[in-house]
Amino acid sequence: MLTKESLQFLDDLKKNNNREWFQENKKRYEVFKKDYHQLVSAFLDVMKPLDPSLELLEVKDCTFRINRDIRFSKDKSPYKAHLGVWLSSGAKGANRSGYYVHIEKGASFIAGGFYSPDSDELKKVRKEIAFFYDDLQEILNDKNFKKEFGNLDINENNSLKSMPRGYEKDHPAIEFLKLKSFTATQVYNVSEVLEKDFAKKMSKKLIALKPLNDFINRALDTDE
Repeated sequence: MLTKESLQFLDDLKKNNNREWFQENKKRYEVFKKDYHQLVSAFLDVMKPLDPSLELLEVKDCTFRINRDIRFSKDKSPYKAHLGVWLSSGAKGANRSGYYVHIEKGASFIAGGFYSPDSDELKKVRKEIAFFYDDLQEILNDKNFKKEFGNLDINENNSLKSMPRGYEKDHPAIEFLKLKSFTATQVYNVSEVLEKDFAKKMSKKLIALKPLNDFINRALDTDE
């Protein structure tokens, strides 16, 4: 679990997102970073037995740098005022589906699936959905999946207004074929991070996404 001090560090960083403040609070950051890595380790300990594809992951594979890439952003704040944990079997540099934990006051959530694929990856996943829609429907209808996540994330920002080229408008998987990302999300209160069983509790929820991840990775590993 994270400590109250680490959550407070994130709050303070959000209010003082500049290099001068960060340098003055470098010791606090080092304590925060240690907490962060311990949390990731706790997730790996729980998730690896549940999903063997994660077996080779190390803490360094699942963390994010606190520095933001501001080269193409209007927001020039140099640091991330949130914490993320990413668990995926994809090799370094390879895009694959996985599990994500986001920790941020007022915006904490767990999620999984495949976010923002490139053009070729998107075509592969859509083809898998079109040909094996029954498999996807079975995954989404699973009681544990429905209980924790309800459905895939479907909204105007994540969905085309019209059908992608090459698919009929009356295809039974129309709402999923129009998606640009294939994710499912559940929000939670950031105070839960302080609970001793946080990693275990969230992992129990996240593992409901394993069949979805397997379905997507099957598509990505299939040659056209």
